[in-house]
Amino acid sequence: MKILVLNASPKGKNSATVHTALYLQALHPEHTFTFLPVGQRIKAYEKDFTPARAELEQAELVLFCYPVYTFIAPYQLHRFIELVKEDGVDLSGKFASQITTSKHFYDVTAHRYVEENCFDLGMKVVRGLSADMEDLLCPQGQKEARDFFDQLMFSCEHGLFVTPPVTAPAPEKSVYHPVLSAGPRRQGKDVVIVTNCAAGDENLKNMIADFRAALPYESRVVNLREFPFDGGCLGCFGCAVTGTCVYKDGFDQFLRNTIQTADGFVYAFTISDHYTHSSFKCFDDRQFCNGHRTVTHGTPIAYLISGPYRYESNLRMIVEGRAEVGGNYLCGVATDENDTAADIRSLAENLTFAMEKRLTRPANFYGVGGMKIFRDLIYMMQGLMKADHKFYKAHGIYDFPQKQKKRIWQMRLVGALLAVPSIQKQAKGKMTEAMVGPYRKVVEQVQGGSVQ
Repeated sequence: MKILVLNASPKGKNSATVHTALYLQALHPEHTFTFLPVGQRIKAYEKDFTPARAELEQAELVLFCYPVYTFIAPYQLHRFIELVKEDGVDLSGKFASQITTSKHFYDVTAHRYVEENCFDLGMKVVRGLSADMEDLLCPQGQKEARDFFDQLMFSCEHGLFVTPPVTAPAPEKSVYHPVLSAGPRRQGKDVVIVTNCAAGDENLKNMIADFRAALPYESRVVNLREFPFDGGCLGCFGCAVTGTCVYKDGFDQFLRNTIQTADGFVYAFTISDHYTHSSFKCFDDRQFCNGHRTVTHGTPIAYLISGPYRYESNLRMIVEGRAEVGGNYLCGVATDENDTAADIRSLAENLTFAMEKRLTRPANFYGVGGMKIFRDLIYMMQGLMKADHKFYKAHGIYDFPQKQKKRIWQMRLVGALLAVPSIQKQAKGKMTEAMVGPYRKVVEQVQGGSVQ
């Protein structure tokens, strides 16, 4: 089989991820492997897509190979997918799968993003391999890579593909015209609207205008298409110690001085390719100059999204997951699908209320699970990621349960006592009362007029 490996790592041949594909190539000389360095040559393909098109057309199986960057695939792969669609490459009927490496932080959303775009292209999708960054270095990881490839070949031969999601056709997009008028302005809050609004994107432009009118505070608009990015994140870890990016385009200072100083964030974009234009993904990835530090924790965020948001389940998961992991109060999402003006007005009111009341909410599974992955990663790599380690220590993120020795011994004591039949008999029916007692005291304090 002719297998085209799309190496989307900006590190090219020095990518840890691509070595899984190289490992499989060494094991299977009966197949023809071709490697396309899309991560390193994305700017060249923007100028001339002909070489990439020729390789895609000759391939029988396209194997997307990339590290997971900020919930999805690297900017370079986003841009490549755009170029494939813009160039009109016919990939219908070809097989597609993927290999990723990560610490499993939202690898599921990355895989679904690639799958969704493969479905758009009419490809036959086989479930990919989501490996840990170090899996290839151990026997079990090597076995799993071999098993993946065997299953991949078996699936292609027997037609065992991922079933495309069944969704209702999105309604025809209607033109949205601004209808809201600005009211009295308040002082003391700064709101930044980060967007990648294109020149002819009237719907998004008008949604932003109405939101600014409905918001009782002054707001600033930052259009990412106007920032002179030198390129996407290189994954070089040059910023791990100093927090300074190796690029000289000034993005790290722009991020910290122009965006992160705001009291409220609004992200505004139009859906394309199941996310938005790659310019926003470049912005996402380049924020790695902050490492894994939740430096905007507590700042409320809101979204203005043009497009069929209700049909994009993976995008909805990403929007919620970002807020949860970052510790940002998600005020909501306004779209141009229904009563847009009412949704925008409500969103502006929610953001205002959240900023003024400094609202917080406990993290759900998306936030707790994501931060536990980061907690363990940074603790292990503290010698390299010094800025992250210092931040995690200062903010109490190292909440390892094995260090809660008093609590562990308390539970051991309770368990030992309940193992005694006589005590177990006496405790019958009283456990629930003992557990709920402290909660009842909190309610009683409120009833007595004592609220902390």
